[in-house]
Amino acid sequence: MGRPLIGVANSYSEVIPGHIHLRSIAEQVKFGVYQAGGVPLEFNVIGVCDGIAMNHAGMNYSLVSRENIADGVEIMAQGHAFDALVLIANCDKIVPGMVMAAARLDIPVVVLSGGPMLAGDHRGRKVSLVNVFEGVGAYFSGKMTAEELSELEECACPTCGSCAGLFTANSMSCLTEVLGLSLPGDATIPAPYSARLALSRRAGARSVEVARQGLGARQFITERSLHNALALDAALGCSTNTVLHLTAIAHEAGVDLPLAHINEVAGRTPHLVKLAPSGPNHMEDLHRAGGIMAVCRRLHEGGLIDGSVLTVSGLTLGEQCASAEVKEDDIIRPLADPHSSTGGLAVLFGNLAAKGAVVKEAAVLPTMLCHRGPAQVFDDEAAAMTAIEAGGVKPGSVVVIRYVGPKGGPGMPEMLSPTSALAGAGLDESVALITDGRFSGASRGASIGHVAPEATDGGLIALVKDGDLILIDIPARSLILEVSEDELSQRRAAWQCPERKLTGVLGRYVASVSGADTGAVLRG
Repeated sequence: MGRPLIGVANSYSEVIPGHIHLRSIAEQVKFGVYQAGGVPLEFNVIGVCDGIAMNHAGMNYSLVSRENIADGVEIMAQGHAFDALVLIANCDKIVPGMVMAAARLDIPVVVLSGGPMLAGDHRGRKVSLVNVFEGVGAYFSGKMTAEELSELEECACPTCGSCAGLFTANSMSCLTEVLGLSLPGDATIPAPYSARLALSRRAGARSVEVARQGLGARQFITERSLHNALALDAALGCSTNTVLHLTAIAHEAGVDLPLAHINEVAGRTPHLVKLAPSGPNHMEDLHRAGGIMAVCRRLHEGGLIDGSVLTVSGLTLGEQCASAEVKEDDIIRPLADPHSSTGGLAVLFGNLAAKGAVVKEAAVLPTMLCHRGPAQVFDDEAAAMTAIEAGGVKPGSVVVIRYVGPKGGPGMPEMLSPTSALAGAGLDESVALITDGRFSGASRGASIGHVAPEATDGGLIALVKDGDLILIDIPARSLILEVSEDELSQRRAAWQCPERKLTGVLGRYVASVSGADTGAVLRG
């Protein structure tokens, strides 16, 4: 009983393909804890896979699960007085939920991901989950046969691990590594590699040392490290969901992180890496090129991150990335030759998004960075999908999907199906999509989400009508509904929020969730 008690929070389940190997990961963690003189005590947390929850009521529970995960880890850690935690996470809301718990508890932690999936091979082309979703759009538009779509589906996700591109799960693992909560290589070592097992054992051993040093999570999650995470986010062009999750993590750590900071950091940080869905490469390629620490070395040499922050490895971030090597310049571009001089994410403001909206600028075609078109308005995702599949969405339009925010969804369902269907039909070259919901990290195109205030709160998005002109200017960070104030006043006077009755976890969630601009956190 004199040894440190290390809680091993494992998100393993038989439900999520990305988690199917986490029992093996946990065993190696426990070996490492034993070897370092600690006592590991494993417990499980829940997880929702957004890919499986797509297109049915399950998507309303995905973001909600983030809060449940954070609560569950807090309850287990406090209820059993663990000296430290190893948080084994993979996929969607599990990584941010566990990091939120770490920030809230402020006890020693080491975060360990299950690693990314390897890309699939379809007729000589590297593919991943997003290609299947876009294949659905291609099928409905007659560009792909059912047989070809089935063939693509069979080979797109060939191994265990989080989906192979820079989607939300891998984005959050990358940011967790630069926050200093995980060991070097954690974000990019592919899930099937034996190096992942060796890393797991080191993570277990390291948790005992961090416990003995008494280094709580807030020693690592600071204003400086969060700005480092924003810089890495900009350099990689991560999922728009990182905005939601970093804001929530900052809230748990007691750090103010306004959305305007994202534009400030992105404005001075070049976009160095393009991975799927923005480019042809995948996480395995970034790993081969040197991984996250190689990207950090580029940024550190350019004075774009603070190398003095601590990491759980025992080194500062600067010391840690100094030993990294950029092995492929075409994957991790030099600072002098970036894909873009500014970062991959942007926050837009304007009358249609008074509190902000988020777009993955790195995944927008150059011709769509500025767009003005008539609105086609839908009050739920299903109606939008029906219109897309039936060819009812016209080139040049702006699709608006509303009443799908944190309260309206509820749970802010992601819009991967409509964005993929538009891309698969070739409409991403001429159609924008705006929503108070969110997007998958696999989404691409002029997909603008997290519009705040949301429709359910009476945000201006609730007043948009078919045919209204919407002006999108991503370089100017602007989102404008071109309707007169007099007309908007008349519409607001006539507007009523749709009524519905919610019970159980969704009812409790809606009663206390904040807006997307503050991370959709729960207010006590």
